[in-house]
Amino acid sequence: MGKVIPKQEGLDHSVDFLREGYLFVANRRKSFQSDLFETRLLGERVICLGGEDAASLFYVADKFTRQDAAPKRLLKTLFGEDGVQTLDGTAHTHRKRMFMSLMTKENIDRLLRLTGREWKRIKQTEELVLYDVAQQVLMKAVCEWAGVPLARDEVAKRTDEMRLLFESGTSLGLTYLQGRKARSSAEAWIRQMVKEVRSNQLLPNEQTALYEFSWHRDESGELLPEEVVAVEVLNILRPTVAISVYVLFTVLALHQFPEEAEQVKQGQVTKTAFVQEVRRFYPFFPVAAARVKTDFDWEGYTFTEGTLTLLDLYGTNHDSSIWAEPDLFVPSRFTDWKESPFNFIPQGGGDVDFGHRCAGEHVTIAILEQVIELFTEEFSYTVPPQDLSYSFVDMPSLPKSKLRLTDVK
Repeated sequence: MGKVIPKQEGLDHSVDFLREGYLFVANRRKSFQSDLFETRLLGERVICLGGEDAASLFYVADKFTRQDAAPKRLLKTLFGEDGVQTLDGTAHTHRKRMFMSLMTKENIDRLLRLTGREWKRIKQTEELVLYDVAQQVLMKAVCEWAGVPLARDEVAKRTDEMRLLFESGTSLGLTYLQGRKARSSAEAWIRQMVKEVRSNQLLPNEQTALYEFSWHRDESGELLPEEVVAVEVLNILRPTVAISVYVLFTVLALHQFPEEAEQVKQGQVTKTAFVQEVRRFYPFFPVAAARVKTDFDWEGYTFTEGTLTLLDLYGTNHDSSIWAEPDLFVPSRFTDWKESPFNFIPQGGGDVDFGHRCAGEHVTIAILEQVIELFTEEFSYTVPPQDLSYSFVDMPSLPKSKLRLTDVK
């Protein structure tokens, strides 16, 4: 007789999940004194996991599948349908290799040159909202990097579509409908480009996402459908624009933790360590989802085929059994950090080259290191009084003011 998984009483806890957001799983792990428990969300039995050992289990390919794991509302907004996030096995490995082919040092350096150029084009101004500016900086840079033509008069519209893709998935009402509309519009925009590439009307440079993805062949040797190419090109554009959330928190951390910021300026702590602590400390993704692929036992608990399973990303990054004083902002903790693909998982865990860990993780780190350099060495600015609080309920979580800066030079 196996052990019984701790179970949350009640018919459904979807409202609790929306009410508690990033802390939903962590709160129950604490109350149950267990790294796994059972609950019900949207009428379905769900197992929630957290911690390093649970994360290492969650990414075992023959135990969990990503197929049918993400809610439809996220496929209709955030991810798109039939994208790399929904694949498993050889299909996932083959498609992931397509993404990783772009993540060479030379290619990342090229993206950094483009983002640096866009940051330096910001004019001196009395006031700007950093979140809004960062999105346009990243959108213009990543479109050029990905070989996607972006007309000047389309920058605001297309940037806003990318924002809606990652902001609307957990929203209700009008915002969610705007996200659905943004997904349809953005996919149609890229789909037309794919047609033009394949008819030689549009000739993007090789080693760009639009070129590579348009001519990529699946395991059977067939070109991907235009609709799938559009989804995957957006899986380059959207996550890069979403780094604006981390840009916001990076500059906020430089402001709120001046001693730690000074350590970076003096070279006592590396920019990389500061960036990693930003990614650990602040909320980004709350959970990752998968389904049990086949019945198995783990630590005496039985997992049944088809069961939806959620991995606690935020809670694992604040787990006191992994991190000393996890609620303090301490970049130096990454100086002698023993790296593991399962104890630090802000953008997912596992292997970045072949697994389900975010393909753009190295891009995120590089862009944020550049932001630290720019905002400590090249830009001067003032942070006026404003509401810098952020909610653990809103997803993504953002400072209320989206960080207003004045006297920017």
